[in-house]
Amino acid sequence: QVQLVESGGGSVQAGGSMRLSCAASEYTYSRTCLGWFRQAPGKEREGVASIYSVDHTTAYADSVKGRFTISRDTSKNTVYLQMNNLEPEDTAMYYCAARPNPPYTGTWYCRLDSAYDYWGQGTQVTVSS
Repeated sequence: QVQLVESGGGSVQAGGSMRLSCAASEYTYSRTCLGWFRQAPGKEREGVASIYSVDHTTAYADSVKGRFTISRDTSKNTVYLQMNNLEPEDTAMYYCAARPNPPYTGTWYCRLDSAYDYWGQGTQVTVSS
């Protein structure tokens, strides 16, 4: 059982930056999908960024490419989401997710909402104009 705890959310003005952290109880698996998702009020949950542990390849939603960066620190069992040049449209609850030993290899699978077994409780990000 993997437990995930997000932190780093809050309020920021448009154009600002924020870094979210997700601490995991264990990241000992050789193959793991790690992802960040978000859900705004009245909207469906959407994938923001993901990383595949084997080759560290990453994938991003078109709306955040060039502004957000996902990274992982294995020594701290933590995955990060660095968010720059934030926009009011980025306002949402952000969730991290993990899938140890995914049944398929590659980042294409890690992009899928349905790939993930474990989810954090979420952290709110609010961007004001």
